[in-house]
Amino acid sequence: MAKITFITSDNETITLEGTSGSVMALAVDNGIKGIDGDCGGVCSCATCHVHVLPEHVAKTGEASEIETDMLELDDDADKFSRLCCQLEISEALDGVVLRVAK
Repeated sequence: MAKITFITSDNETITLEGTSGSVMALAVDNGIKGIDGDCGGVCSCATCHVHVLPEHVAKTGEASEIETDMLELDDDADKFSRLCCQLEISEALDGVVLRVAK
């Protein structure tokens, strides 16, 4: 089980627990504001954009090439950006903190 914390654009901090599936699905299923997941998790819409807190980047790893290409279309993207549809819940993510992009 992994505890994953989201910080919304309203600075609300929400910690959820998950055992499998994508972080996007966990967020959508629990109504995290700002995570829409319009494409259903196939890396084609960027409506699940999050910024990984710098001290947690080792837990998520770097964005893939296709993910980076999608993020380039978002003005709010930076080197800590990830699409949470591409983050699979595992013990490696336990304790990760993700700031929901605007």
